Amino acid sequence: MLFSRRRPISRTHQLLTAAGLNPKTADGTTEFAICQTAAFHATHRDADTLPAVLALVETLLLDESHYEFATGLLENIQNLTSHGLPHLHTPEEAVALLDPRSAICWNTLTDFWTSVATWCTNTGLVLETSEELLAVQNEQLQTLLWTTNRTLPTGAKLGLSHAVRYEKAGQPPMPAYSHITAALRSTGQG
Repeated sequence: MLFSRRRPISRTHQLLTAAGLNPKTADGTTEFAICQTAAFHATHRDADTLPAVLALVETLLLDESHYEFATGLLENIQNLTSHGLPHLHTPEEAVALLDPRSAICWNTLTDFWTSVATWCTNTGLVLETSEELLAVQNEQLQTLLWTTNRTLPTGAKLGLSHAVRYEKAGQPPMPAYSHITAALRSTGQG
């Protein structure tokens, strides 16, 4: 009797499916870009896929080998929801959908970014407003810029470049997640 062995479904395939996107469109795309695209789609109110994407994050966090991927995805969602745009979910709506592991990761991300903002203030680094960022009309640019930057309650923009500077200055990265590595991966180098 022959047994068929099915290839396990990749986490990127699972993510795109959860986000309501066609996994076949991701051929040759980096995981970093897939996380951005899925987060961008899922955070739109009309997509109705945020619960499924956050449930997948919780499942991925069960396996240590998926931690960076899940954390990056959750960070993209957190960044997107921070912008206060009416067509995107709010942070409070996302938090209400989090399961225990995801909630811990969400809070760890929040604490990290609070430390980055404080460090920027303490070092005299002037943060620009997010107005220009949020005025971008091109969807591909929105996906790239809105997932790698967040809007602080003050209206200031804080992004991946700030986190990289923070870590390069010797400040502590998140446990098991480096924004320097994330930046390199975004360019296809990591």
